[in-house]
Amino acid sequence: MRFSVIIPVYNVEPWLRECLDSVLRQTCGDWEAVCVDDGSTDRSGEILEQYAQRDNRIKAIHQPNGGLSAARNTGLDNAHGDYVLFLDSDDWLEPNTLERINNKLPTTHYLLPTTDLLCFGGWRGHEEERPAPATYTTGWDYYNHCALAQHTFPFVCVVLRCYRRQFLEDNGLRFREGILHEDNHFTPRACLAAGAVRVIQASLYHYRLREGSIMTTRTLRSRQDMLRIANDLAALFTKRTDLDRRTIYRALTHHYQAAFAGATRRDRDALLPLVDWHLYRTVSRTRPRHRLNYSLIFLHLSVSLFFK
Repeated sequence: MRFSVIIPVYNVEPWLRECLDSVLRQTCGDWEAVCVDDGSTDRSGEILEQYAQRDNRIKAIHQPNGGLSAARNTGLDNAHGDYVLFLDSDDWLEPNTLERINNKLPTTHYLLPTTDLLCFGGWRGHEEERPAPATYTTGWDYYNHCALAQHTFPFVCVVLRCYRRQFLEDNGLRFREGILHEDNHFTPRACLAAGAVRVIQASLYHYRLREGSIMTTRTLRSRQDMLRIANDLAALFTKRTDLDRRTIYRALTHHYQAAFAGATRRDRDALLPLVDWHLYRTVSRTRPRHRLNYSLIFLHLSVSLFFK
């Protein structure tokens, strides 16, 4: 089987049919849809069963609620395709998505290089984002070109890439469970491990923006998870001596700063104990402005501790 489309599902009854129909309409028919109902309390699970009976390429898996990362990991555990795509259950694909991807991927001939990641563009509301046309010799080249220059929509989102399944297995790439913003945690690690990366200069994915979604809401938990991700990534990248530290440290500093941006005093007091200050100080030292921001946040902690 060529493709596994992993679809985590949780309380998306109004939009789920449109999502599944977009997979059924694919002009390339060599696929399976691994749909993981993550403890939905609406009729999403019933809809999945209806579609599974309609087409045996659609697999319906039901599990207690564990969050988006847990549902994606279950999908990976049950995927059989050579390549994996992630599709959120309130989004949809262009009808020729899998065909366009398949035409870009190399055959299985052993003389041809493998492609670990294949990237494409998408629509977020009326905003279209496309990756720069290129073929990167490594995932780190891609990361440097896209992520470290500017955090753009197509870089951050896991759903805008096709992944070679064996590459994910060989590198133990799974989603950290129990956190928000899991894409920010997964993508840098995938890029660091990837070999050749190819790009389709086309927008094939439609992302639905919903009021109150994680994309539009910044809660205390969201900020806390941003700090947890910043700590994890800083611990990973500060151990590497073969990378351009100036650019990666700048990106990591932005992770820390974004967690505090616009936070209330009460939220800041809850966030400060989560910071790994040694790692934050290490990654902020390459730029004067970042050192200043670090000092101001650390000063806030010192003042708070003094008056307790």
